[in-house]
Amino acid sequence: MGEVFRLGLTGGIGSGKSTVATLLAELGAAVIDADAISRQLTISGGLAMGAIAAEFGATFVTPEGALDRDRMRALVHSDANARRRLEAIIHPLVGQQTLAQAERAMDLGHHCIVFDVPLLVESPSWRARVDHVLVVDCTPEIQISRVMARNQLPRADIEKIIASQASRAQRLGAADSVLFNVDLTLAELGTEVRQLAPRFGL
Repeated sequence: MGEVFRLGLTGGIGSGKSTVATLLAELGAAVIDADAISRQLTISGGLAMGAIAAEFGATFVTPEGALDRDRMRALVHSDANARRRLEAIIHPLVGQQTLAQAERAMDLGHHCIVFDVPLLVESPSWRARVDHVLVVDCTPEIQISRVMARNQLPRADIEKIIASQASRAQRLGAADSVLFNVDLTLAELGTEVRQLAPRFGL
């Protein structure tokens, strides 16, 4: 990738990772959002829908032809094997789309490509693809309060999501840099990001 800096960005739900990605984009980084790619794959007509319907059956497809997210979420939270079957469909397609977007970003002259990957720590292949891992960190209680306010999800559902992700200790252990996002205003968070940015070629 020549002089392009590949930054892996991750953090638990409610950590503020998406806000940090936006701030990095404002500084000139190309942000590739793995979650957004995954959602595009499972909308009506999405590239993953044929394989999902074949693997899980028509009850997991909405009348419009998209993934029934609520039904699938309930299944994968209760059945680890179902989660692995879904990931076996989604992850290779996300990898292909991510690579294509990275190549477009390089063609456009971006010197820093941010791979915004919620499951970066859980995936053995991702660490080898990036030059640096930036973890956006906060306490589990703050994660829960932010997600409850943002998504109106019950506390128990959020705790299940947190439990399904890498632990805070695992993420911190994989980090090259940590941005501790507790009690920061948006302006203060922006200052923290700008201080880190020169390390990433921004």
